[in-house]
Amino acid sequence: MSDANLFPGVRVILVETTHPGNIGAAARAMKNMGLTELVLVNPYNFPNEKAVYRSASAEDVVQSARVVETVDEAIADCQLVIGTSARERRIPWPLLTPKECGVKVNAAAEDNQTVGLLFGREAHGLKNEELQKCHFHLNIPTGEAYSSLNLAMAVQVICYEILQARLGGSHLPPDEEVWDQPFADADAVEHFFSHLQQTLIQVGFHDPDNPRQLLNRLRRLFNRVRLDRMEVNMLRGFLSAINKLGDKRDP
Repeated sequence: MSDANLFPGVRVILVETTHPGNIGAAARAMKNMGLTELVLVNPYNFPNEKAVYRSASAEDVVQSARVVETVDEAIADCQLVIGTSARERRIPWPLLTPKECGVKVNAAAEDNQTVGLLFGREAHGLKNEELQKCHFHLNIPTGEAYSSLNLAMAVQVICYEILQARLGGSHLPPDEEVWDQPFADADAVEHFFSHLQQTLIQVGFHDPDNPRQLLNRLRRLFNRVRLDRMEVNMLRGFLSAINKLGDKRDP
């Protein structure tokens, strides 16, 4: 771990970045605020000298960046996932301001949780299916005349708020600070959602040909409560019991 990393376990995840210079500029913004863990999902052009050049004194952040192929791989071990979104969605998701995000991420870091901060493509951001993997969405307010933020600027704003929460001693309300079990990581939750979908189809409650947003709304429900490891195991055990009953009734 770098001595410059004030937030071990908190990673900035850039999805399908087009311009390598934006990777370097984002790395510089991160290091300015004490974050050094960078993950790149299927970058268009990396490694590239432009990324190193634009990073200034954050060359180490660029060179240690982990490159993966999918968002699922980037967030697999994350217990808290927050995705940036510039527009309203058909199904509203729990939404954070940058300041609220800073407080929540700082609290998670102090609790040794692994956190993923998802930033989308320069031209059109994160896809709906990527945002549905997040516990919270994050919107950075801007003036109405021009609302488009450069990728590195967006990273800078969020990393600044995370550092300010640490320096200012900001904390979550008491009922949100303490939990008796570790939160489930994204990989375990994805397996649960897959199991849930199969079970709903088995019992005839979900029609894949006419989904009517059912699974998206269930995702929102379970992401909103942030399942812990024991809860995931309990729910999957419950689903397995339903599966066995269904198997017994099949001719």
